[in-house]
Amino acid sequence: MTTLRALAKAQALAAGVAQPVATVRHLHLAERPLVLVPLAMAGEANAPLAALVGAAPDEARLLIVPQPRNRDQRYRFAAELAAIVLPYLEEFRGVSEAVPVDRGRDVRHRYVDAPQLLVPNPAGVGFLRLLGRSTRFRRPDGDHPVHPTVPLLGRWLTFFAERAEHPGSAALVAMTDALTLHWATGQSAVEDLHLPALLGWIDPPPGLTGVEAAALAEDPARCPPAGPATDPDFDNRVLAPAIAAYADSADDPDALAGAYAELERVLRDQLAPTWELMWRGVGLLRALPPGDRVAGRWDGDKDAFTGHAEHVDSGGGPQPRRDGAVVAAQRLHRLERALTSYAVQRAYDDPLVMAEHRLTGEAFVGEVTLADAKRVDDSGRRPVLRPRIQVVTTEPVLVPVGATLWSPARPAQKAKVVFLTPAADGKTEVVLELSGGMGRGLTAPPGSVPEVGERLCWTTLSDAFMPAGAFPAPEETPWTHGGPPPARADDAPAVVDGDPVEEWA
Repeated sequence: MTTLRALAKAQALAAGVAQPVATVRHLHLAERPLVLVPLAMAGEANAPLAALVGAAPDEARLLIVPQPRNRDQRYRFAAELAAIVLPYLEEFRGVSEAVPVDRGRDVRHRYVDAPQLLVPNPAGVGFLRLLGRSTRFRRPDGDHPVHPTVPLLGRWLTFFAERAEHPGSAALVAMTDALTLHWATGQSAVEDLHLPALLGWIDPPPGLTGVEAAALAEDPARCPPAGPATDPDFDNRVLAPAIAAYADSADDPDALAGAYAELERVLRDQLAPTWELMWRGVGLLRALPPGDRVAGRWDGDKDAFTGHAEHVDSGGGPQPRRDGAVVAAQRLHRLERALTSYAVQRAYDDPLVMAEHRLTGEAFVGEVTLADAKRVDDSGRRPVLRPRIQVVTTEPVLVPVGATLWSPARPAQKAKVVFLTPAADGKTEVVLELSGGMGRGLTAPPGSVPEVGERLCWTTLSDAFMPAGAFPAPEETPWTHGGPPPARADDAPAVVDGDPVEEWA
């Protein structure tokens, strides 16, 4: 936890309401996100119990599994879910756009938009990940066949779960993560995972403080858990008798229909409050203006969506259960680069986020007091434009002479620290030599060099391009990491270790 977030949490507790820790929205929010509120049966690994799904507040569709331990019913649930999710994905595959590559010498094509899934909390992301893992290798033929859409759904759910691990991605978003990215509450991080309590702090009802609203939200009778886990008291008093009544009515069609209707009623009552909270959270996030670099990160999601869609269309196989050594290293490297870039972009977009870096000495804000926009450095093979400016700041400057700085106001321009001179009243004079962002001539275009009186932020954080690391090809995997992957015939099954043995009811 950063110093500023700790301060914001203390202020939230004192004020009785959550405090903003961002001035802009740091994630993309789709026009029609697909909201999915899942429920799972307690005591059974990834046994789906119900889900409320829809792309608008009035489009909620309830899917239930009357007997969650019955494998056939589980995959029937997956087929029903696929009948909602897959058409939603198809909505984004109608129009493509040309994207210039290789400095405009060539183009590639991607879809103009991408789908977005919203779940209540990180446990909902984990539920989709496990559901994708359990369905993407199933077959529509052979022993225990499933509907042809089930393995396709599993591959797409796995895609979204993998994108959720990518820093800055908005393809699959947990609402609690999205809200805590922009607000700090007076409760612990674990308590922030409870969506009703979190929204109680951020947007308490009239007449209540955040503390009081969160306390009321802890009552499972008033605010059922936001999934996928259910309340144990509800399991014992309501759910278990309803499931037992359905099982006991197998030989009586009328009784079976009544028991099914009762299950639908009690499960809808459990999911409906969270459904309303999800759309309330969407409204709070939509009220924030998006950051300048949010669209660029969403372009990455569009690229990933386009790439996976093309892979599926071309007959590519499902994602493997485990990555090989090289693929795993490449993936980790991409995630690390994305995390670094995401942190820099958030700081560039948001002065509240940049303030955290100012506290650690990675940035400072100062006023330009002198500027020589016409200075030319002729010490090299050819003269180059190298303006110098003097910045006066009251903040500690912990960077050494020779360090390279950047300003969010001019991200394409670099500034080299030439002199650091302590001044009176705790001020520091910093002389910077500028390069980049001024064209290739010996005269700086108007506005490309900071002017006297301009107040700017300078930081060691850079949003410049980061080249990818070098990795061996999979067939050149070192023996220390398992050696090359075994050869596989084109018609061999995608799963080497086979499907887990399951008991089908």
